[in-house]
Amino acid sequence: MTEFALKEIMSSGGAEDDIPQGERKTVTDFCYLLDKSKQLFNGLRDLPQYGQKQWQSYFGRTFDVYTKLWKFQQQHRQVLDNRYGLKRWQIGEIASKIGQLYYHYYLRTSETSYLNEAFSFYSAIRQRSYYSQVNKEDRPELVVKKLRYYARFIVVCLLLNKMDVVKDLVKELSDEIEDYTHRFNTEDQVEWNLVLQEVAAFIEADPVMVLNDDNTIVITSNRLAETGAPLLEQGMIVGQLSLADALIIGNCNNQVKFSELTVDMFRMLQALEREPMNLASQMNKPGMQESADKPTRRENPHKYLLYKPTFSQLYTFLAASFKELPANSVLLIYLSATGVFPTGRSDSEGPYDFGGVLTNSNRDIINGDAIHKRNQSHKEMHCLHPGDLYPFTRKPLFIIVDSSNSVAYKNFTNLFGQPLVCLLSPTAYPKALQDQSQRGSLFTLFLNNPLMAFLFVSGLSSMRRGLWEKCQEYLRKINRDIAQLLTHSRSIDQAFLQFFGDEFLRLLLTRFVFCSATMRMHKIFRETRNYPESYPQLPRDETVENPHLQKHILELASILDVRNVFFENTIDDY
Repeated sequence: MTEFALKEIMSSGGAEDDIPQGERKTVTDFCYLLDKSKQLFNGLRDLPQYGQKQWQSYFGRTFDVYTKLWKFQQQHRQVLDNRYGLKRWQIGEIASKIGQLYYHYYLRTSETSYLNEAFSFYSAIRQRSYYSQVNKEDRPELVVKKLRYYARFIVVCLLLNKMDVVKDLVKELSDEIEDYTHRFNTEDQVEWNLVLQEVAAFIEADPVMVLNDDNTIVITSNRLAETGAPLLEQGMIVGQLSLADALIIGNCNNQVKFSELTVDMFRMLQALEREPMNLASQMNKPGMQESADKPTRRENPHKYLLYKPTFSQLYTFLAASFKELPANSVLLIYLSATGVFPTGRSDSEGPYDFGGVLTNSNRDIINGDAIHKRNQSHKEMHCLHPGDLYPFTRKPLFIIVDSSNSVAYKNFTNLFGQPLVCLLSPTAYPKALQDQSQRGSLFTLFLNNPLMAFLFVSGLSSMRRGLWEKCQEYLRKINRDIAQLLTHSRSIDQAFLQFFGDEFLRLLLTRFVFCSATMRMHKIFRETRNYPESYPQLPRDETVENPHLQKHILELASILDVRNVFFENTIDDY
């Protein structure tokens, strides 16, 4: 801040000469901290988005300045009110920036506890009505700050499954947008109304409601709880690999999304996180606690969330993850994307001959035609082919493909002998099944919330909490049994067992088997393309078509009174 501007501010609070030296210094120090904080915050967007090391010291410095600024305005509020003319919305702006810092720290580290920190700052803004006076000022840019605050708060609440707060915020945001567009004839009215539509569709994406006795909706979390993954039996021989890094990629045309998170991406990121722990809300710099204070449990795998990336963006992040992958660690790639199919006939059957999944071409593809308007002998350019992933199979790789062309990745070759597994979605769902694709894929729902997916394919749309909890307990038993089937199998490919030591991967594998077994027994899933597949293939008779597992699925169906939707003649007599 210039000396002239400082004089302007201070003279507005009384004759400049009357201002005591100490108060003058308070205002000067505040202006310095405010300028420094803005400068550092704006610099965050220049940091590389990939790579886990370069950004930490810069984030630390930014947190330092915001910590000082926040405490400074608390300690000197009266002087700043009188001499600087500090407004409540300006305090709200500082709190909002701190909330954003914590949220971005969560994105960089995947540590869910930082979401709680972001939530506490965003909540304080609302509870203390920091932005309440903004509407009285004739400045549309201030109202936009308030609207953006609401949008960011909603994202944090969605990630923390605080759906009751989300609904309140959406109503408040709707009122604010109406007031904003009524008072200022702005061009961004359509954009803000689209934000409202997106979040409304997002919170209604789950196909099944769990209800309390008073008919209020139960909020269920699908992060990994302490008892989530089936425990390993004593003496079970499995690999010691751990999931360290994950790329979660969403590029489905027409799928519900909010703030660059599709429903599929949202579900998968929660399947790769533990339940958040509450940190004491002490404005500590994240990651700077003494190691003695750190929780003893394992960290979440680090994640990159890529919404509609181009091929070059995807490859850059993939290479960064690969480069930084620690020893004895696994890289997971999750692809939820529109299928791209080969255009011409090919004499060969190589890793670029089966198509793959869509990458963003940096221009809108209205109906997919733009992909196919080239020489028939050329391969699709805006597509991630199985062969594109070959270089990264030099390290342990766990791939999940949810796409109408997922089977392209069945034709993998393990060139380097490292552990490699691909879990592949069905390429089509039965027409009799109500089309839910806009609200997220059924396959990903099975990997994130298998009971909800089971209820959906059974034709149920709501359920009482007591029955839900009873079924969840039974599903945990099914998961334990599936884990035993996999580890006791004599003909299973060792790659599956090498990944089985990691809790997250173990849970994904057992849910995959449950999904596959359920679909194979279901009366309307009759075509091969309706079933998930894997590379390497699982021994069916020992896993997805195992009579013991089929019996369990029928028992679960009986608890829900939906046994009639499943075939019974697949079961051997007991």
